Amino acid sequence: MSSSLAGKADPGAAQTQAVGAAPASQTPSTDPIAATTTPTATPVCDLNLVTVTASTDQPAYAAGQNPVLSMKITNGGAAPCQVNVGTSQMEFLVMSGEDRIFSSKDCQAKGDDLVKQIDPGKSEVANFPWQRNRTTEGCGVISAKPATGTYTFKAVLGNKASTKAVFQLG
Repeated sequence: MSSSLAGKADPGAAQTQAVGAAPASQTPSTDPIAATTTPTATPVCDLNLVTVTASTDQPAYAAGQNPVLSMKITNGGAAPCQVNVGTSQMEFLVMSGEDRIFSSKDCQAKGDDLVKQIDPGKSEVANFPWQRNRTTEGCGVISAKPATGTYTFKAVLGNKASTKAVFQLG
C-alpha cells in the first residue's frame, strides 16, 4: 500500500488547484485544501541494515547440560523489512577451532520458508537446543561426541553471518 501512495499528490488537491487557480494578479488562496504539499518519501527497506547475531544462553555448560544457541535477526533500518527467517535460510554452526562439529543443515530433510516483517529497531529470535552431537554433511553417522573444551557458534541467515559466540563445554 505504501508504494501505491509514494510519489502521488492528493488528487483532490490537484483538482482544487486546477479549478481554483488564481490569476497572477490576485493574492494566492490561504485555503489549506488548495495549498500544494510535497509528498514525503516513504522509507524503503535496506536489507544491508538487517543484522544477524549469535549468542548462547550461558557462557559455560557442565557435563550433560545442553547449550541453547540463539540467532537474533535485527532490522537496523528506518523501514519495515520482509525477511525470510525460515529454516531454509537458517544455519546454526558449531566449530572447535577449524573442526566443524555441528550444522543444523546437515540432517535437515527440507527447509521451510517463513517470511516475517521486522519493524525498524525490532528483532526476531530463533533458539536451537543443541544436543552436543556431531554431524557431517549428508547426515553421516558419527559416534564421537564433542569433548570438553572451547567452542564457537556462528548463526547464518541466507547470505548474512554473525560474528562467533564463544562458549565452554565441561
